[in-house]
This record gives sequence, C-alpha cells and structure tokens, in this order.
Amino acid sequence: MREMTVPPAQHVEPGDSLTDMIVRNAFTDPTRIAFQRQADGDWIDVTAAGFLREVDDLAKGLIASGIEPGDRVALLSRTRYEWTLCDFAIWSAGAITVPIYETSSAEQIHWILSDSGAVACIAESPALALTVATVLDGNDCDIWQIEGPATDPARSLTALRDLGTGLADDTVAHRREGLRSTTPATLIYTSGTTGRPKGCALTHGHFLGEVTNVTTQLADVFDRPGSATLLFLPLAHVFARVIQLGCVHAGVVLGHSPDIKTLLDDLAEFQPTFILAVPRVFEKVYNGAARKADAAGKGNIFARAAATAIAYSEAIDDGRIAWSLRARHKVYDVLVYRKLRATLGGLATHAISGGSPLGTRLGHFYRGIGLTVLEGYGLTETTAAITVNPPEAPRMGTVGQPVPGTTIRIADDGEVLARGPMVFGGYWNNDAATAEALEPDGWFHTGDIGTLDEDGYLTITGRKKEIIVTAGGKNVAPAVIEDRIRAHPLISQVMVVGDNEPFVGALITLDAEALEPWALARGKTPSAAGLIEDAELLAEIDSAIAEGNKAVSKAESVRAHRIVPRDWTVEEGQLTPSMKLKRAIVAKEHAADIEALYGR
Repeated sequence: MREMTVPPAQHVEPGDSLTDMIVRNAFTDPTRIAFQRQADGDWIDVTAAGFLREVDDLAKGLIASGIEPGDRVALLSRTRYEWTLCDFAIWSAGAITVPIYETSSAEQIHWILSDSGAVACIAESPALALTVATVLDGNDCDIWQIEGPATDPARSLTALRDLGTGLADDTVAHRREGLRSTTPATLIYTSGTTGRPKGCALTHGHFLGEVTNVTTQLADVFDRPGSATLLFLPLAHVFARVIQLGCVHAGVVLGHSPDIKTLLDDLAEFQPTFILAVPRVFEKVYNGAARKADAAGKGNIFARAAATAIAYSEAIDDGRIAWSLRARHKVYDVLVYRKLRATLGGLATHAISGGSPLGTRLGHFYRGIGLTVLEGYGLTETTAAITVNPPEAPRMGTVGQPVPGTTIRIADDGEVLARGPMVFGGYWNNDAATAEALEPDGWFHTGDIGTLDEDGYLTITGRKKEIIVTAGGKNVAPAVIEDRIRAHPLISQVMVVGDNEPFVGALITLDAEALEPWALARGKTPSAAGLIEDAELLAEIDSAIAEGNKAVSKAESVRAHRIVPRDWTVEEGQLTPSMKLKRAIVAKEHAADIEALYGR
C-alpha cells in the first residue's frame, strides 16, 4: 500500500482554543479531581474548578506584568504541576508558550530566547533564573521563578500572581475570547540531531486536531473510569505535551514526577492506569528486572518467564493459545509478571511509547506480562502522533495506523509523507527550512523511510539522512540492528557506522548500572575503561552482536565493533532530550575509534 487515509473522528471549529477544555471542565464537573500535585511528600487533589481559578490568577498576573496577545513567554523547567499550570495561564493571557529543556546549555537558551523574541521567562529554580539573566545580557525580558529563594522576591511566581489581584474578573475571559484555532499556541524548538534548533510553530488548532482525534482513537486508554497517568517525560517535548492536553481534554487524572530518582516510588503511590515512556525506559525496566533476577540466583527463571511472555503475546496474534502455554503463563504471572507490573504502580494496563523504535521483542514481552505498549509515530512538526497502534489490535514492530484525519503516503523513494489537521504550518523565522519540509499543498516530508501494509499499519525502517551506503552499494538502516544489539543488559547505546566503507561496524557504550553488579559478581573492577579488553565482557558483547545480526542480511550485519569507555548522554550533548543519537556529534567525537574499526 502506498497511501492510507483515516477520516477525522473529531473536527476543530474556527473559534476553538486550548483554553476551552479547562473552562468546560470547571463548569460541567467542578468537583472532579483533575490533578494530583506533590507537596511536601503528599499528593494533593486539585479539582477542575480549582485548577481554572489557579490558571486565571496566574494569567491575570501575566497580563498585569505587561504580557500582550501574541507575546512569547518562555518556560524553562522540569516536568511538574506548575509547568501545566503556566502553560494554560500563558494561553489564557493570549500569549505563546516557548518551552525550553532544563538541561539546555546557556548557548541554546540564549538562541531560543533571542530567536523567539520572548518578552518573559518563567524559570524553575534560582540557578536557571540566573542562567537566563546571564545570557540575556541586558535584553528586555522579565524573569519569573517557580521555586527557591529568589534573589528578588518580587520575581517569584507568588509575586506574579499578586500583580493581577486588581484586575477585573473578566479580564482573562476577554483574552480567551480573542483566541482562534489559527492562533499560535507554542514555539517548540526541535532538539535536532544536527544543526541549530528550529522553532516549530504550532497553533491551538494543531493541538486540538491532534488531541481530540488521538483520544478518540485511544478511547480504551483515555475514556475509562478511574483513568490516571503520571507524567515524567519532559513537557518541553511535544510527546508529553500532547498527553498532558489529552488528559485534560478527556478527564484523566494527571500527576507529575519531576525527579527520575523518585520515579518508582511515585509510580507506586500514584498508581497510573497507563503510562507514557520512550523505549529506553522500557529497556531499562526489562534489563533491571533481569539483573535483579541474576543477582538473586533466579536468572534462569526470569529468562524462561520472558520467553513465555513473548510466546504468549505472539500466540494472541495467531489467534490460538495452547493450554500448556496458558498454564506456564499463569505460573510466571504469580512468580514474575505481577512483580514487574507492581514496579509501574500495579494498575497500568497500557503504555504509550514514542520517540524511537520500541522493537518487536519488547512489545511482545510487555503485552505478555499484561502491559500492552501502544507504539506510535510522529514528530514535533506533526504535533506528536500521526500514527498509533489501536488498543484492540496492536501489531508489534509497527507504529500503528494513521490518526483520524490523517493521510500517510509513501513516496517513490520510501519517505513517509503526512497531511492532516495536526501538521504544522512552518518554522518560526525560517522560510527556507519550511519550504524544504512542507509542500504548498500541505504534504510534510518526515525524513523517515517506511512501509504501509495492506491494513494501513506503518513500519519505520530508518531515517532518510541516516541510511548508510556501504562501499559495495548496500543500503543499511541503522535502527533495526541497533535496537536488537541494545537489548543486551550490559549495553547502553549503539551507533552503527559504515558509510562508504567495505563493511558495517558499530560503536558501543556500556550501561554503568548493569556493569557494576556483573563485574563484582565475577571479581572484576566495575569500570568501563578497565573492562574494554576483558575476555568475558567481550564475549558478552559478541553475543549481543550475533543476536543483532540475526535481524538483518549478511551485507547489513556488523562485522566489527568497538567499545568506547564513556556513555553518551543528554548532558554531554551526544543525545537529544528524547534520547535520540546525535550521530554527527558522536562520529566527530569518535573519529579515531571509527578509523580503528577499519584498520586505519
């Protein structure tokens, strides 16, 4: 199949805006619990009416501080309740939210603030507020602060709210009345794997076209009694942002977990019915469980339980589950699966995954233990998902069917094109980049290579710019084999190389959390640098390479690899905040390692 269209399930009217949903919720069901926010170690309920009051109070403060309709207001913070509060307050004041990752460098912060023309910035902490003040270099931009002792108490979020106490009650309502579906809602600067970030301009209509149709498509997840989710992915990324809005729109109780160190405790207390994560999170949960089982002398039991879960999920697809498989599955549910589900709070039946490929193996494993992972696909430019797996009929290894209202087309060269109400209208102050990505008739070039099956399920096989062409002329999509190799518990990251080379090679980093218990159990020093030449470790990595090579042809298989001593991280610049490899940066930093792979 070359093209698939799914009719829209919901339509956006010209006068619609994102603020409509919080007004509607407050008036139709004012006492319903909309949020649970953390305060001094407790979860505090926030009703729909209470949230609207908080939004209005903060929006009044923004208006009183001088914010005009169309002004850009930056939001520099981790994922937390105040992020969502500020987002809706900025919109209610008629302004445009410009999210910035709290992990961004000073140079990146400066670029985003200056390119967007932000007139104000809400920073989470004193340190981030100071960074903003430093990079602004005297530019006229108000800085407000969410937490901590502000150097100027008049700059606190409380002080901002207090500014608006003298404004008329209908001030915010008038600002909301001026919003339209075509009004810009946000400028999201793509983290990008290369080059300077581009500001992706998304309107209220883009978000509404996405949110209303996705929540309809995933009604089994969003529209069920007691639905709740805990956000821990960065809200500066469009993926988490859309889930935030989907929860508010659909009436799902929303919580926030700002610190990854307390995530497991937060999940246990909050008990979400579904979770949102990127594949690396699912890999870490799986590998962590396997590591604990090994340490307890139960590695073989876990391995058999994992194989049973995968077989059980595959049997669901085949339409017949043998009685012996059912029996084994019940045994391992008691011994293993329930404990794994408990680490995610115990009530989650579904998860939504995006950002990078999940892989068939992990998809089957999680469905086999009772957590169906619905993999989707999209970009910032498409306001997150343009395809997602339906809860009633997911296909592992695919990224699902088009979101209602969307058309997916496979171009002659294999590139995935998309058109629909959630596809953006262009980049901020960058007509050249817009013309390159977006055709005049609305077709967006995703830059990804994929295929559509006979039922319209999309499979992504690689990134167009990442396709490796070996010296022998073989085209290699790195994602397939990288996913399989990275499944090994000791491996953190993999980058396949081989452009214009005689064969395919790979650079590999080690997972420090997994390496330490593995090394100590064998009487070795748990240091990546010290173990690079260790025979046992090399044998483990060789087995991972061999497993990865099973997924590809001989010409695409990894013939040589090299372990590098330091892992690649977001903080050090080799990964984007959504955990994608910045291949050009890694290749530059490890040019000598790549040369060594080929004996040079």
